[in-house]
Amino acid sequence: MSAAATEVAAPQVGEIRTLIASGKRRQVIFAAAGVFCTAFAVLVLVAAFLDLLIDGLPRLSWNFLTSFPSRRASEAGILSAWVGSAIVMLVTMFAAVPIGVGAAVYLEEYAKKNWITDLIEINVTNLAGVPSIVYGLLALGLFVYQFGFGESVLTAGLTLALLILPIVIVSSREALRTVPGHVREAAYALGATRWQMISDHLLPYSRGGILTGIILGMAEAIGQTAPIITIGALTFIAFLPPPPFSAEFPFLNFDWIRSEFTVLPIQMYNWVSRPDKAFQLNAAAAGVILLGMTLVMNGLAIYLRYQVRKKIKW
Repeated sequence: MSAAATEVAAPQVGEIRTLIASGKRRQVIFAAAGVFCTAFAVLVLVAAFLDLLIDGLPRLSWNFLTSFPSRRASEAGILSAWVGSAIVMLVTMFAAVPIGVGAAVYLEEYAKKNWITDLIEINVTNLAGVPSIVYGLLALGLFVYQFGFGESVLTAGLTLALLILPIVIVSSREALRTVPGHVREAAYALGATRWQMISDHLLPYSRGGILTGIILGMAEAIGQTAPIITIGALTFIAFLPPPPFSAEFPFLNFDWIRSEFTVLPIQMYNWVSRPDKAFQLNAAAAGVILLGMTLVMNGLAIYLRYQVRKKIKW
């Protein structure tokens, strides 16, 4: 019996080894394909950035950053454009983050699982694929004409906040789902209410994932042009919004939020559309600054996410 069993087991062992070897080969091939695709994408990105940098490097200077646009390419700058991009992103962040995270917490922790929440979830997911121009048309009718905000920084910030809300909501929900169930159970076992469990345990543990969604959303918003043009952003502006602080009580000035504006993508579009080669070099330099702002913003958010995750102990 033992000899027969050995004869039967020998082919089985050989088949298992063959399957293991085949699986390892497929794994190596898949890993190599993944490395190739990643390297190709990085090389294309680096090549595009270097081409942009080579074209725009002669125009990169302190005067270029601190000068207003001009009809003369050699004197034109991006002061009003990068300041406009910065304050629009500020409004976008303060509008989208609280609403997006709050909606995610409600849908994940409070909402009952029924057809209404299913409908909301489907629509939130589908909104992430809606073309950005649709958000611009929505903002034009709602914020500009219905609410009377005009072609202002507030309108632009709210428009981009609507654009990135689905990203923030979906990523925040996924971050909340990654928190182990025993964290919730332990909080309830110690007598915590649902809100105490969410605010003291769930949100701190999921902040890293939530910040990831915010990073992705803000990176998409800073480069948007179509919705900003739709709501009436200026292509040529030679002044800055009023400062947010004043010398008189209450020392805060909110006139800037209703000010007219422009942003870097629109300034680049204006220069690229001109036949003069010098303006196209200005557009390349502005593109380098826009990429730099995006990298700085993302780098800061990634650093904060790393610090948050480093403090988490399950």
